[in-house]
Order: sequence, then C-alpha cells, then structure tokens
Amino acid sequence: MTRISDKWIFDPSTQKVCSALTGDGAIALFVGGCVRNALLGVPVSDIDIATDATPDRVMRLAKAAGIRAIPTGIEHGTVTLVQDGIPHEITTFRRDVATDGRRAVVAFSTDVAEDAARRDFTMNALYACPDGEILDPLDGLPDLQARRVRFIGNPRHRIQEDYLRSMRYFRFHAWYGDKSAGLDPEALGAIAENLEGLETLSRERVGGELLKLLQATDPAPAVAAMRSTGVLSAILPGTDDRALALVVHNEFLAGVEPDGLRRLAVLGDIDPMVQLRLSKAQAGRLKRLRTAALDTTLMAAALAYRFGSDLARDSLLVRSALLEQPWDPNVEQQIALGALAVFPIRAVDLMPDLQGQALGARLKLLETAWIASGFTLGREELLSQKK
Repeated sequence: MTRISDKWIFDPSTQKVCSALTGDGAIALFVGGCVRNALLGVPVSDIDIATDATPDRVMRLAKAAGIRAIPTGIEHGTVTLVQDGIPHEITTFRRDVATDGRRAVVAFSTDVAEDAARRDFTMNALYACPDGEILDPLDGLPDLQARRVRFIGNPRHRIQEDYLRSMRYFRFHAWYGDKSAGLDPEALGAIAENLEGLETLSRERVGGELLKLLQATDPAPAVAAMRSTGVLSAILPGTDDRALALVVHNEFLAGVEPDGLRRLAVLGDIDPMVQLRLSKAQAGRLKRLRTAALDTTLMAAALAYRFGSDLARDSLLVRSALLEQPWDPNVEQQIALGALAVFPIRAVDLMPDLQGQALGARLKLLETAWIASGFTLGREELLSQKK
C-alpha cells in the first residue's frame, strides 16, 4: 500500500476541508499535481481535491463548517474553499460530453474512474485519500515511479480533446520525465499528426505553456523534440533552439536560477505580444534582453551601467549562447564595476555654454568617452574635453 505523508496533507486546515465533505458522506480525494509532487518529493504549491459532491452541495457543506467558499469555476464544477488563508480547489468528478480541441463540455459524475479517464497523463490521474493512501484507478503509479510521461488511453484522442496537451507533454517531460529514457514514440507520432490543432489555441495559452516548459531545470531535450515533431515551428516559425542547451549550461556555470524569458530570448526574434501574448512587462524585458545581447559593442561593464547587473548578466548569458561561447566567470567583476558606476558630469556643469540639443549631445559624447575609459576619467578630465 502506497501512502504520502507530507505535512500539508495533515495540516489542520486541509483536514478540516476534507472533514466538511466526508462528514456528510461525500468523497474527498487529493488529486493531480499535489499527489504527483508529493510522491516525487518535490514542493507542492496547490492543493486540489476531487469529490462526488456537486458544487452547490460543496458550497452548503463549507458554509455549515464555517469555511469560506468562492465559486471560482462553479459552472465547470470548481469551488475554492479557503481555510486559515489556505485555498483548496474542490472540483466535482467529471466526464467529457463533447470537446473541440480547446475546451470541453463536461457532465458531473460520481465515479472516480470516469474523472481519471478524462485527464491528460497517467501521472496526473493519481488520487490520495485524506489519510494519504494512494488511489490509482488507471495504473499511473508505475509510470510516475519510472518518470514516464504517458497519455491516458489513445494519445491521438487525448490530443484532439485539447491540442494544448501536445505542448504539455513536452513540458511534463522536461519537469518530471526520465531524460535518459527518451520520449514515447507513439506520443510523438500523435503530436506530429495533429500540428494543425495548435493553430486553434489562444496565444495566451501557448505563451503560458511555453514559459512553464522553459522554466524547467533543463528544457533543451524537450524543446529539441518539439522541433523534431514540428511543434516549435508551428508555434514560433523561424525560431532555432540550438543555443538553448548552451544557455542552460552557462546558467549553471554562472550560478543563476532558470529563467523562462532568458531561455526564450535565445530562440530567435519573437514578437511576444503577437505570437505569445505575453504581458507588457514580460515583452519589455524580452526586448531589452535581445537588444542588449545583440549589441556586441556594449561590454559587460557598460551593460551593467546602462541596464543594471541582473539584465546585464542575463543578456551576456544570451549573447554567449548565441555566439557559442562558454561563460567567463571573470565577467562578474565587470558587471559589479558597471553597476556601481556613477557618471560624474551633470547638465549644469556644461551650462550656460551649452543648451538644448547641443547640451544633450555633449553629455552623451562625454558619457561615451567615460564608459570607454572603463569609468576611470574623472570630472575635471571630462570637463577639460568640453570645448
């Protein structure tokens, strides 16, 4: 008998939520990512619970137990119960009635096996009772233990229910798969045969899924498989993943955490607002990264002076990967130098002799000379050049 014994499962708040359901005779089963991650020994971020109770019954039971209930997706069977500030997403067992490749029409069910059968991968169809005992209706536990990402049932049918599952397959392999075992040929064949379905997806969903994939410790093998199946060119025409493995390696040498936007920057010239519908903040950072990385006239210190140490380091990691160069740890000294540098000349130092555009042009010229000197020219040396 397999059990999970993570602290979160026995937290009083979580147990109170479960008791509110089971005390009235309903089923309460932890499901999906929280169970998968607990079995893999990785952090759990969200607590999802599946139940045979309908949403209106869940709302009534929560109210009776003094638990705050939020109808976050009640038409799809989901109610969020918040106890002691901890959200628990409660979803009624469901079965698919109709799908169109983007969304599903569902009906509520009382059968956990039906609920499991509509999920994407066997490792996501694992349930746990409130005491931690694992319920495995589709024999997904051996797949999880082998770190084998496997579609439930026929891969073609699963993909055609929601074409985003093609991308999710690669993301799950990057995060949870056994890299030495390779990917399932049947799954790859089904993905390659259904590329046209990716065109029906919203760019927001594609962008969100891609960034999650790129955030994995080493997404390069999964992205290479995306290229070989045609998925990469379908979602981002003209991109090239050859520099991805090197930027991942250089990140390790530089001692920095994985970053999806940094990895995205090495794939090529992407319109983040049109192709991926990224946020303005994300799109702006990606543009700055690419611009700084491709401007090879700006060395490490100058980049850090102009953009700050973080963006300088990120852009240098992108640049070194695109140029197929290993990371130079000595560059950190230059980054630190540039980040602390303060231009010693102010506009008032050049007035009243210079005004307007002439003043701006002279300030820029002196700043360029100061940067080129490695920030060594002092105020008086620079002012002596003003005439």
